[in-house]
Amino acid sequence: MTAVVAVDLGKTGCRALLLEGVGPTGDVHEVAGAPGLAAKDGVHTARAAVLSAVRPLLEGKLDPKLVTVCVGAAGAATAPEAARTMARLLLRDLPTAEVAVTSDAITAHAGALGGDTGVVLAIGTGAVAVGIGEGGDFARVDGWGPWLGDTGSGAWLGLAGLRASVRAHDGRGPGTALLAAAVERFGAVDRWPAAVTGDGNSARTAASFAPDIARLAAEGDEVAGAILQEAAAELAESVMAASRPLGDGTVDIALTGGLVGLGAPLMTPLRSALATFARPVRLRDALGTPLDGSRLLARSTSLPHESHVVRVRRDTPSDLDPVLPATPAAVSY
Repeated sequence: MTAVVAVDLGKTGCRALLLEGVGPTGDVHEVAGAPGLAAKDGVHTARAAVLSAVRPLLEGKLDPKLVTVCVGAAGAATAPEAARTMARLLLRDLPTAEVAVTSDAITAHAGALGGDTGVVLAIGTGAVAVGIGEGGDFARVDGWGPWLGDTGSGAWLGLAGLRASVRAHDGRGPGTALLAAAVERFGAVDRWPAAVTGDGNSARTAASFAPDIARLAAEGDEVAGAILQEAAAELAESVMAASRPLGDGTVDIALTGGLVGLGAPLMTPLRSALATFARPVRLRDALGTPLDGSRLLARSTSLPHESHVVRVRRDTPSDLDPVLPATPAAVSY
């Protein structure tokens, strides 16, 4: 029986799905994520996360014929050579005929719109808007990471909330319940710099504060509400910029990612911001997750997303050439 593995590798978590036959569901295994392919040692940390998620799914199986492992990875769009390097390494690591690597924004798009055209706004720890039109015409907006972009993301929200809390603590800004919430989550104020950067994934740590901001906004905290209003405005601008490949008609927009779970405190101002644009938009429920998108790309090379996927095959000798020196410490699992 043939099988494929779909992987959604984000900065917070890494989920892998083993699909045998043609069924839409299968076994899922989840582990911690990785900072991103563009980060320092990004290939090694991403590779370790993928292997930790995939290998348990293959244990004890009666040797299914693994056709493709498809990985949607944070950072693949801004580090395409790193994406190819990881694909070639995974081809050596796993008993598969092919490894496909693409941006997690591409798999989010494919999953949310079922492989159709439109704009998908993926908002989790990071934030990126992807528009794909007929023939694969493509626009990617933001997704530049927590230092240069990811505006309106969980990490952006968390840092905005912490900065507002610091200003309130110093007396440079208005009082806000965010300060007490941040102390409860991160400890005393003078410990926050170490708390945010201490685990090596500052974006993920900052994003953990986003639910507190949404809760306090819902309870009427004006500072928290203003932060979410600004996030919504920034996200709406990203969506409209990403609509460039889609002609002049109505733009189908789907939202995906963990930040959607914040609910009304973010979604209400985001819908209002989208409604201010002259171009007609149609906000749709996401049909599936980035993991579903990875599944679609694992099974098909005919979607409009294909030109943005790196594929390496075992029957292509150059794909098996050494690409990195052996560094066991960097590839521990």
